[in-house]
Amino acid sequence: MLDGAVSGVALSVLCARLESDGRGLTSADAARRLRRFGPNQAVPRYRAPLWRQVLGRFLNPLVLILLFASTLSAATGNLASFAIVLTMVFLSVTLDMVQQRRAEDAVDALRRSVAVTVRVLRDGSEPALPVETLVPGDIVRLAAGDLVPGDCRLLEARDLFVNQALLTGEPFPIQKQVKGPSAPTEDMAAATDTLFMGSSILSGSATAILCRTGPATTFGQLRSSLMMEPPPTSFELGIRGFGYLILRLTVFLVLFVLTVNVLFHRPWLDSLMFALALAVGLTPELLPMIVTVTLAKGATRLAARRVIVKRLTAMHNIGAMDVLCTDKTGTLTEAVIRMVRHIDADGQDSEKVLRLAYLNSHFESGIPSALDEAILSFRPLDVSGWTKIDEVPFDFERRRVSVLVTDGTDRLLVVKGAPEDVLRQSTHYDADDKSIQPLDPAARARILDMFAHLGEQGLRVLAIAFRPMDFSHVSARLGDETKLVFAGYALFLDPPKPSADSALRALASAGVAVKVLTGDNEQVTRHICETLGFPITGLITGDELQAMSGDALRARLAGVNVFCRMTPPQKERVLLAYKHAGRVVGFLGDGINDASAIHAADVGITVDSGADVAKEAAGLVLLDHDLSVVACAVMEGRRTVCNVTKYILMGSSSNFGNMFSMAGAALFLPFPPMLPTQVLLNNLLYDASEAGIPLDTVDADTLALPVRWDLTLIQHFMLVMGPVSSAFDFLTFYVLLHVFNAGEALFQTGWFVESLATQVLVIFIIRSRHLSWRSRPNPILAAMAAGIAIFGALLPLSPIAPWFGFVAPPAAFYLFLVLSVSAYLVMMEGMKRLFFRYIASSG
Repeated sequence: MLDGAVSGVALSVLCARLESDGRGLTSADAARRLRRFGPNQAVPRYRAPLWRQVLGRFLNPLVLILLFASTLSAATGNLASFAIVLTMVFLSVTLDMVQQRRAEDAVDALRRSVAVTVRVLRDGSEPALPVETLVPGDIVRLAAGDLVPGDCRLLEARDLFVNQALLTGEPFPIQKQVKGPSAPTEDMAAATDTLFMGSSILSGSATAILCRTGPATTFGQLRSSLMMEPPPTSFELGIRGFGYLILRLTVFLVLFVLTVNVLFHRPWLDSLMFALALAVGLTPELLPMIVTVTLAKGATRLAARRVIVKRLTAMHNIGAMDVLCTDKTGTLTEAVIRMVRHIDADGQDSEKVLRLAYLNSHFESGIPSALDEAILSFRPLDVSGWTKIDEVPFDFERRRVSVLVTDGTDRLLVVKGAPEDVLRQSTHYDADDKSIQPLDPAARARILDMFAHLGEQGLRVLAIAFRPMDFSHVSARLGDETKLVFAGYALFLDPPKPSADSALRALASAGVAVKVLTGDNEQVTRHICETLGFPITGLITGDELQAMSGDALRARLAGVNVFCRMTPPQKERVLLAYKHAGRVVGFLGDGINDASAIHAADVGITVDSGADVAKEAAGLVLLDHDLSVVACAVMEGRRTVCNVTKYILMGSSSNFGNMFSMAGAALFLPFPPMLPTQVLLNNLLYDASEAGIPLDTVDADTLALPVRWDLTLIQHFMLVMGPVSSAFDFLTFYVLLHVFNAGEALFQTGWFVESLATQVLVIFIIRSRHLSWRSRPNPILAAMAAGIAIFGALLPLSPIAPWFGFVAPPAAFYLFLVLSVSAYLVMMEGMKRLFFRYIASSG
């Protein structure tokens, strides 16, 4: 795996190769290297420049054929038609491109605001810089919780343990040391002097020189060789399926129209131009832009609520989420933990327990926890006479940490951890700080009962133990954590968060079931839940879960809402069980132990102060650790999906009807029902009227339950409402031909005005399941829709009307227009009510 450039090379040689003297780079040198090596991304995110994206849209086969046909038309002398077609296509492509580009820029800016950072030596200081800006030769400082930013060679290391399971599959921590192998090696487990991108620091600290970045790293090469697109979400599949459905229908109907025109011996060039213009106007080319812009608008609104959306697909997933699994600390509680007592095995205050806890927290090198900070701030103790020899770092399977210390007279292994796990390794206990007594069954039961009683009072409990060691012990190993002497308990108070109860109620009323997954014991968790008024319907402990089969777990999921004493693999197992049951699951956590669960969830949520590995795995990052913010994000996700659905329903009701109208008109009209330029202008104005959809409001009852993408509902809506739209088109055809005795120009003008008005104004009906006048649209959407309809109606009376082949309709036509459009909207309102009452509910 290694090429020898990182592992097993003398540091002096390595620094010379990297042109680094170990004191860090200057900003100017780093900028030059960044241009040379590129951004530090395992698989660089590439976004084509604006000109190439615009060109790509012009290279759409339908657009190319249309431009080719209009060029032929220009060659026959119709230069005006060519100019107008070119202008319409350019404006439509530009509208789509600019809107989508702005949306992508907004999302990129949000993503950069929560970028993972690392401390780097630059210009003689140690700023925290985004990982993407690091270059080979940078000197980085790493501590517990950090992601390794590239392939690095250690310069200094202290009690450094690393998780590199992503690369090797080995779940246990690997110790890294400055003294590495004497020769290059391809074995990552043997490369003890090397850190690899894709791994994370579990405990300790290090200074390292960055040797390889981005795709050149071991992780980057692995990602490049195995790179696969992530599986599409149900939302993406639904959007894609709808697009393909409309495209197939459009191609079929366009070929039908073209065939009919040819069979009727109409001019082939005009028929081709009309068919192609129809294809461009009716294909859902605006769909990707509407989806991107709507999701980006939702992400921007969430940013104002201090929620950063890293991936746009998370907007749909959080709107569809119906189960939220969350840790307890910092979500249901304040996470402002205070140490309140330190007691021995008899429940009496013990100075020895405090001193042992202080020694352990002072010398351990793992991630500083809130419990450690509470111990160290309870009362400063002088431990200058003690020296740390070694450490067995904390892991989430053992749930304890040990330090080997000496004061020259005694050598002790001091252990701190979860009471159940520490007591399991204890054989004696310290009675009244005076004598060591065997931990017989009666004493063990009494100490465990005291632990349970403390938990019922809402106190978090850490067990403190020790083991005298011989001076021949110069290192600490897992095997040393046996035959411990139980010293007592350190007691902590983490009060419930005042806002948590209202947030829980808000999520429950929104149809989101909250499940508490915590490493704490059941007594403490019960106390917190009772204080918050959160009823526990069922509880499973980690030990119980370990003994359960997958089927047994899934059978109990519906009746359980609290999981206690969970390890990281167990949290992930619970999430996967909910997903297997068809639920859309979110997980809120902030620690290293939460990263796997965050990654497994449909909606991974963390906080800005969380571990780097958690932020990297999450789709949403909260700038405030508050459950009420998640409730806001749920509402915003639902609003976003509903607004995308509005566009889909508009297209399925009006465009689908227009396709049938075009096909039917081709059977009996001796001329095309619209000129190609009129079809393109209609499409352009229709697109402009929809630009306000991402801003629209959504009815409160629509947001009351999780919103999932439902392609079946959309197809049924299209099949029911489309013919209604088509029926009014045929009514317009009849009136134009038999009442106004319209010729070709007047017919095309009349249908253009009527078609645009019905397409644009129907948004007022479709945007809500309720009566349209009871649900107010966003003012911008209303103004744009009404403005476009009025503009289309007055366009035939303007000086530019001849450019598009329009003629001024008689005054009576506008009376008919008002009556027919009003009747159309009333009919669509009634059909909508019937559809959602009978068809949608039964389907």
